[in-house]
Amino acid sequence: MVVYVVGQLDIFDPERYKSYLSGFMPIFQRHQGELLATTAGETTVVEGEWGQPKTVIMKFPNRANAESWLSDPDYRALAKHRHASAACNLAIIDGLD
Repeated sequence: MVVYVVGQLDIFDPERYKSYLSGFMPIFQRHQGELLATTAGETTVVEGEWGQPKTVIMKFPNRANAESWLSDPDYRALAKHRHASAACNLAIIDGLD
């Protein structure tokens, strides 16, 4: 079953965050991740509250791929740049078949 990973971000160190982005896609694609949407500016909230100003939506063919991406040693090392440069919430959401 397809799963989606939704991330909410507040980037407080854009220069350091660039280090994260520079290595992101090769690792992400290795786990068959597909980037579906991301906010260029800030997320437009139409109801309620949203945790952070930026949003990213990613797709994986299944939960195993999403979890293997998140636990990949290369990604874990790269994610240290994200942790040091942005506040982030991540959630894995099951798709509908």
